Amino acid sequence: MFEKELQKLKRDELLEIMLAQSREIDSLTGELRKEKARSRGEEGEVAETEQNWTVDNTPDSLPDSPEDSIEEAAQELPHTADLEALVNRIRYGKRFRASVISTLMTLVVVAAAAILIAILVLPILRIYGQSMSETLDNGDIVVSVKTADLETGDIVAFYYNNTILVKRVIGQSGDWIDIAKDGTVSVNQVELEEPYLDKKAYGEIDISLPYQVPEGRIFVMGDNREISIDSRTMMIGCVAQEQIVGKIIYRVWPFGKLGGIK
Repeated sequence: MFEKELQKLKRDELLEIMLAQSREIDSLTGELRKEKARSRGEEGEVAETEQNWTVDNTPDSLPDSPEDSIEEAAQELPHTADLEALVNRIRYGKRFRASVISTLMTLVVVAAAAILIAILVLPILRIYGQSMSETLDNGDIVVSVKTADLETGDIVAFYYNNTILVKRVIGQSGDWIDIAKDGTVSVNQVELEEPYLDKKAYGEIDISLPYQVPEGRIFVMGDNREISIDSRTMMIGCVAQEQIVGKIIYRVWPFGKLGGIK
């Protein structure tokens, strides 16, 4: 039964028991040595008689006394200082592992929260292509925000055939869009001011102008009007609310262009 109980104990638990026993034996050994020192002063005659014993009566032939048994046990056990050092190393290791596990769990929670925020609230996107240059260039990394409150002039990311496109909002539901041959855009017969453009261009258009934006959709165009494929073509068309990923609000890369986007 005792052996089974020992087998269930962990290594550090066994060492704790050994350390406690070693300290107890050290204490008993110290007390016995003090007692022996006092006894030697009081039993001088006995010590003198022991020197005259015959070979058959030498101390080696006498049965061990309890004091001798305790001292022998103390000699056979590891030194208390060694046990204390080993136990302290194990305790430190357990504390270190617990600290590492706690830190890793905290990092996992923070990472999970960051991922949820990035997916649900602030999607982070990388720009591919040149349809939005000079406003956004290939390789830029931007932050968007989930919102249904979009205005003309906002830059929006939206899903198209399992990819994400980034364009600028030009017109809302019911607006009439017209584009002159020189690339000048009018919304509801009012010329649109576009300071973000590097240059105007008519671009690729296969819709009938003027064009009215359908209900529940937005009309979008890229800032690089010469090469952008956008709502001016039936292939892309106008963007529905359920396609929208978010409104682009901030550029985080490259650091030289860090800041808000207009």
